[in-house]
Amino acid sequence: MRDLAFIPEPKLLFGLDQQLEDPRDGLRIFGPFDSGAVHGIRWAAIGTPDGLMRFKRWVAALQRPMSSSDDEQSRLFRPPFPGFEAAYGIPFPAAPVEQIAIDSAELSQTLRYEDQHDRVHATVDLFAKKIIEALKEEEARPDIWFVVIPDEVYKYCRPRSTVEFDARIQRSLLVSARFGKKIAFAPTLFEDLNIASKPYEYEPHFHNQLKAKLLAHKIPTQIIRESTIAPNDFLNDFGYPRRRVDEPSTIAWNISNASFYKAAGKPWKLASVRRGVCYLGLVFKRGERSGDVRNACCAAQMFLDSGDGVVFRGAVGPWYSPTDRTFHLKRDAAKELIELAIATYGKLNASTKPDASPLVPSELFVHGKIAFDDEEWAGMLEAAGTKTKVVGVKIQRRLGLKLYTRRNYPVLRGIAHVYHPTAANLWTVGFIPRLQSYIGKELPNPLTVEVCRGECDLEIVLKDIMSLTKLNFNSCIFADGQPVTLRFADAVGEILTAGPPPNSAPLPFKYYI
Repeated sequence: MRDLAFIPEPKLLFGLDQQLEDPRDGLRIFGPFDSGAVHGIRWAAIGTPDGLMRFKRWVAALQRPMSSSDDEQSRLFRPPFPGFEAAYGIPFPAAPVEQIAIDSAELSQTLRYEDQHDRVHATVDLFAKKIIEALKEEEARPDIWFVVIPDEVYKYCRPRSTVEFDARIQRSLLVSARFGKKIAFAPTLFEDLNIASKPYEYEPHFHNQLKAKLLAHKIPTQIIRESTIAPNDFLNDFGYPRRRVDEPSTIAWNISNASFYKAAGKPWKLASVRRGVCYLGLVFKRGERSGDVRNACCAAQMFLDSGDGVVFRGAVGPWYSPTDRTFHLKRDAAKELIELAIATYGKLNASTKPDASPLVPSELFVHGKIAFDDEEWAGMLEAAGTKTKVVGVKIQRRLGLKLYTRRNYPVLRGIAHVYHPTAANLWTVGFIPRLQSYIGKELPNPLTVEVCRGECDLEIVLKDIMSLTKLNFNSCIFADGQPVTLRFADAVGEILTAGPPPNSAPLPFKYYI
């Protein structure tokens, strides 16, 4: 069986129950699906004095329309940004409810600490501690915190980043890097040594470490580089911006959409979904600091038929196989994870009637990058019982397959090459008629989709995956190349393992992106 099929572009639901394909069209014409609070977004910001100035200047510009350049490439960025309130129906006030200025000299000093873990930990604490203190002291809790960082933070606070030799600041640390990593997860009897080893409990990555430290406080954040919103403030010797960024309208659309999602509600939802269905994307991240190469953290990203996303952490155990480089849960761990997913579904869909029994999903689709083994699948079925149908779907990016057309256009987004009753290659990236363009630099590669466990019509699975590519609320684009169940898998796993294990209670997806 080798047939070509076409999966129509899923439609989205916006304000006034109106349906369109393109998020930007829908927001511009009908407004968001959720109306949001009348007072608008209560936002706070933290950054250097220059960073705060640049961000407030950008927020002021956000009140007005922004257009793209008048070249041929500008078609990709249509329609222009109409202004925040015009698109989302609520104000984005020009003044924050709280702002915190980071001392530029102090930040410059921490960014030059020689030890990488010490450098990132100290820099993150400059921001995290002030945010947490502000939440304890202020009565009005902001809906979202904008963390505005200089490009130096991005340069020096990522894995494998180093400071120039003549700019390094050597500190007299109580423990060496080697000893600190050793005792970080095996505390000694000496409290001063335990405190000194604290930086080594965290991965040296500013973004992930900051998100991890704020999870327990349920603080949604949006991290923004100064050069993203003010590229013309950072010019090279030839008078051009040092960093190439997106068009102003694209940046406005993306940051506005992420801010609305984190602070107010869903900008849109899927127009056609089967009720009682939820989707689970498994997340694995190796615990490289544990000393056992097999140890990995398992978590799950769950998305409901309403579009709501939840992340919860499962067990940490020997899920990684160095032999075949795959991740598989033991039966009990797989059972526990599915039980937690079903229980969370029931809480999110709880009835207002006091005597109502907990709701369970009628169908649960588990997305993974590798097929599920027998032991893993047995645990999932045991947890699901007889009321929930479980379907295992393997999704991978296939790099070796290209599909050519007779004209100079890439293949249409939504084309599927069905080569087995339970498997197909699906082009989630390709030519988009609505945009009259293909956003990419080379011929697109498909996703290989295989119903590897359970039973479900392949066309339904492909339609679901196409729909899930349109639920990336962290930006405002036509569609993603991957379903949201797997799109942020690596990022979520890195945040969950960026520091000591966080509270295992399920948290909304917005805290991780």
